[in-house]
Amino acid sequence: MRTKTFTLAALAGAGALTLAACSTDAADGTSSDDAALSVAASFYPLEFVASAVGGDLISIVSLTPPGVEAHDVELSPSTVRELGNADLALYLSDFQPAVDDAIDTTGVDSLDAASTVALHEADERSEGETEEEHAEHADEDEHSEDEHDHGSSDPHFWLDPTLLADFGDAVGEAFATADPANADTYTANAATLRSELEALDTSFNDGLAQCERDTIVTSHEAFGYLADAYGLHQEGIAGLDPESEPSPARILEIQDIIAETGATTIFTESAVSSSVAEALASDTGVDTAVLDPVENVADGDDYIAVMTRNLSALQAALGCA
Repeated sequence: MRTKTFTLAALAGAGALTLAACSTDAADGTSSDDAALSVAASFYPLEFVASAVGGDLISIVSLTPPGVEAHDVELSPSTVRELGNADLALYLSDFQPAVDDAIDTTGVDSLDAASTVALHEADERSEGETEEEHAEHADEDEHSEDEHDHGSSDPHFWLDPTLLADFGDAVGEAFATADPANADTYTANAATLRSELEALDTSFNDGLAQCERDTIVTSHEAFGYLADAYGLHQEGIAGLDPESEPSPARILEIQDIIAETGATTIFTESAVSSSVAEALASDTGVDTAVLDPVENVADGDDYIAVMTRNLSALQAALGCA
């Protein structure tokens, strides 16, 4: 029976797995052409890490197609079969229910990102509530904490590059365990990825060090990790769920926040409807700009490029020197 989930503790003491794809040709002792480690990645940031750490040694099964909202992905039967045939699946529990179900169903060996990074507690105010509305509902809804889509944690850890580097280290260990013949390469690639992500982190720290404002108004609260990492304050029109509708009271509260903080920009997302944010921007006389949660990317783009654009957008909106 296959072991379902890798943890860091298990990885440290796990024995080497035998890869059927790395069968040796009896005639000459060389590896066959299909010797790549097959890795299923549930959505883009995890795929980015897998590609950086595995390089040409792995093949990747992407579970979230380009242009599909990662939260809402549904898996076709053929995709579930591909997942089940993978040597390892990378996923984030409680983020994509269809993926969680498929991993449970197939029993594929898996690495849960939530077991490798410290996830933040979600903002208890959600679904577009104001602070006052949340206080009114708190006593009534104490029993409902587990009913939220994301449980009690904010899933968007990859928007802090240092946390994505931590996940990269764990992926390097997992790949090395699954394919010990190439362990040194995976370890070296993970170290290179960490260096690149730490350089990106330095760019954010330096680029946001001297700004006129520190409040970012966003269409939904996907940017808590980024805000916490770089001394910003996030105000989301809606909560963690990008499809939630803000209450009229929350709209009025955001208008007040814009006036009080001197915010010049409401940040929207390319993959989510921006109609509410655009209407609010029009009413308050501020601009809109894209701040990308990097849950998916267009062809030819990558995490570093999108995050670099995010930095430029933040600098322009916050009046950074």
